[in-house]
Amino acid sequence: MPSDAPAVHPFVRLFGRYLREQGLPVTQQREAVADAVFATDEHLSVDDLERRLRQGGERIGKATIYRTLDLLVKSRLVQEHDFGEGFKRYEHRLSRQPDHDHLICLECGGVTEVKSPELRALQERVARETGFHPSRHKLEIYGLCAPCQAAGATLAEEGLTCPIEAV
Repeated sequence: MPSDAPAVHPFVRLFGRYLREQGLPVTQQREAVADAVFATDEHLSVDDLERRLRQGGERIGKATIYRTLDLLVKSRLVQEHDFGEGFKRYEHRLSRQPDHDHLICLECGGVTEVKSPELRALQERVARETGFHPSRHKLEIYGLCAPCQAAGATLAEEGLTCPIEAV
């Protein structure tokens, strides 16, 4: 029997299962927020999500978005990131590249994912040498992206410098 309803993303169904297991209702609003998160590999803020939902015809308040994101993080389907911007960003953990690191531009706030076999090998070597069993790692490199550098952005000197030169 054909249906005009759009297909539900498999990850949204996983989230629905988590909600039911927790004794929580599966609402259209929660599914819409989850679908917006799972529809992209970007690192979305609450404002980004609200804008995408409105563009899609959804009128969901920020409080509902925050509460749903909290549930998505608790379900372990979504990861919360704090890149020092004064707000959090969210990305789903079910991407095609689950093992990746982040380059964060201090000028435009852009986040670029990088995947490096060398970093993975370094992690494995250090763990082996120390007898450590890692479960995950997190690498964030802060600086300026190429477009911001080309536009003239520069980084301010940070830290203390000694006014006396060492001879």
